[in-house]
Amino acid sequence: MNFSESLSFSLNAVRKAGSLAKQIQSELAGAHITKEDRSPVTIADFAAQAIVSKMLKDAFPNASLVGEEDASMLEGESGKELLETVTSYVTKVFPEATSDDVLSWVAHGSGQAQGTFWTLDPIDGTKGYMRGEQFAVALALIENGNVMLGALACPNLGAGCTLESSEGIIALAEKGQGACWTLLDEGGDFAPLNASTQDSISEARLMRSVESGHTNTGKIGELIDELSISGDPVCLDSQAKYAVLAAGNGEILLRLLSPGKLDYKEKIWDQAAGLIVLEEAGGQITDLYGEPLDFSQGSTLARNSGVCATNRILHSTVINALTD
Repeated sequence: MNFSESLSFSLNAVRKAGSLAKQIQSELAGAHITKEDRSPVTIADFAAQAIVSKMLKDAFPNASLVGEEDASMLEGESGKELLETVTSYVTKVFPEATSDDVLSWVAHGSGQAQGTFWTLDPIDGTKGYMRGEQFAVALALIENGNVMLGALACPNLGAGCTLESSEGIIALAEKGQGACWTLLDEGGDFAPLNASTQDSISEARLMRSVESGHTNTGKIGELIDELSISGDPVCLDSQAKYAVLAAGNGEILLRLLSPGKLDYKEKIWDQAAGLIVLEEAGGQITDLYGEPLDFSQGSTLARNSGVCATNRILHSTVINALTD
């Protein structure tokens, strides 16, 4: 695939942010700091957002960024200790960074979700990150409601976007240019991503979130029975699932509404990068009623309900089972 200036920037940005997040995870995951700080994931969230924001400002000074994280937790005396910790990690990437710089870079992520803008989930998969398992740094460019490109750094996925090892990969896609993956470490080759060609629903591999609070596990079980799917669901966190699906290592991904959150609306940063990676690999993603995901409604997918992603071949079969 051809690499535009924007896609090259995305690759470099998520590579730096993902590598640092993986370092923080290895050093701090499982460490008890304070419940309020939610460390180490809070540290990684802010550090990753600061890095991507700084790189975006350098590459595209007028670009708007809609990030998941709000800088208010880092402000004032109450945020001083956390800001200093975040800054100590950011300086591993940008040695000249000061606390004021980091605060400014994080705050730059408070752009408006309208027109042309970038959206970032600095650590997608909080619970997975805390367990030392799967997470993603997810960056996407949206123009007038259309996702134009996306990059997913998945530091604990294996080569080929598998769960069999954990070298770390980056999945990339740009509209009309296809999708590819490369290793998180620099210097690796780029290989195309292609969705599975499995056309037997009974042989489909279904993925869902690990956390039961993020989906309706009971309904997924009923669906598995209805469709006579033979295998057990594959459970993993974050948009890493989209990379796995785009690589042909699964066929179905469901995010059903949790019984306690029936009015929940997905955030754009939780879906944008994964959507373009999957679609450019030949897959399909809609809401649970088969409607396209609408990114023109601000920071949430306000007109959609849940998510159904597949290898495209099986999509109508799954949607019909969901809506019957």
